Amino acid sequence: MSKTAVIYWSGTGNTEAMAKAVAEGAGARLFTVSEISAGEAAGYDRLALGCPAMGAEVLEEGEFEPFFTALEGRLSGKKLALFGSYGWGDGQWMRDWYERAEGAGADLCGDEGLILNETPDAAGLEACKALGAELAAG
Repeated sequence: MSKTAVIYWSGTGNTEAMAKAVAEGAGARLFTVSEISAGEAAGYDRLALGCPAMGAEVLEEGEFEPFFTALEGRLSGKKLALFGSYGWGDGQWMRDWYERAEGAGADLCGDEGLILNETPDAAGLEACKALGAELAAG
């Protein structure tokens, strides 16, 4: 049986709400990025990673970016879903992140990662559950 984890960072709670819905859809364990190391995360067969856009549309730099950098070299062949919320911009942080994960050899769910503007509404949370289900089914 495949092991699935949802790992996220959230500053306002928007990405946390998304993470909970993704975990529900996937039947996965849920972790904040501070609760798991990159080495432990690499032990999971399937991962969903969530981080909002920060600053000039980048990943959160204090905890999440160092975590992802440490995990990046261990993503080859691993089923991966990316998600996060944003309040400005056009999603460049997700396109950059998706490209990094693809370059690392991850088997990505979806075409570009799932992004939601600000607080997820009911439709957004359903999209998160569907992403989790896609991850678990893949």
